[in-house]
Amino acid sequence: MADMTFNEIVRNLFEGFYQNGLIFIFTLIFAIPLGLIITFGSMSKFTPIKSLPKFKPIKWIAKTFVWIIRGTPLMLQLFVVMYAPGMLFDIPMKSRMTAVLIAFVINYAAYFSEIYRGGIESIAKGQYEAGQVLGMTKRQIFFKVILFQVIKRITPPMSNEIITLVKDTSLARIVGIPEIIMCAERFTKSGLIWPLFSTGLYFLFFNGLLTILFGYFEKKMNYYN
Repeated sequence: MADMTFNEIVRNLFEGFYQNGLIFIFTLIFAIPLGLIITFGSMSKFTPIKSLPKFKPIKWIAKTFVWIIRGTPLMLQLFVVMYAPGMLFDIPMKSRMTAVLIAFVINYAAYFSEIYRGGIESIAKGQYEAGQVLGMTKRQIFFKVILFQVIKRITPPMSNEIITLVKDTSLARIVGIPEIIMCAERFTKSGLIWPLFSTGLYFLFFNGLLTILFGYFEKKMNYYN
């Protein structure tokens, strides 16, 4: 390892960053819609899905789920998903990446659901009543009147959570995923410290792009002021 060239070290770091990127992308793909489903479960009176209000226990199941996930560390959840199936049910988790994605999706879906709930509850009840007066269904009111206002209001907290997700991907190392910091740390044994510090540049650059993107999106959503 001591004989590795600069280009080889950079390539190793990019391979680690690729793992961070996979976790980031797939967590968003699955956690964003799952969080909305959890929100519908915990807010039965606001949900556009007619079947949910008939099953009242789902509200308490959703709230308990969110309470447990928000109240425990993501690191602990990673360990539980990775090792609990094998220890309790003799069904070992064969893929470390799968375990990481399950833990991240569950964790961020719970946080996203609370952001969605706050956004929905911030809309004045008069808008729901006005929609009903106009003869609109619950579904129509939600998707045609409420949804885009909610999107505007939840954009700042959602952007904050997504930026946090970028940094949290480094936790994947605790179950053996060779993410960028883990890759960089290997070089410290050879007396090279710059690869470890350079990981900060990756995260700063990635989060800088996201900050610019969300700032642009917020300006576009000013239409709904």
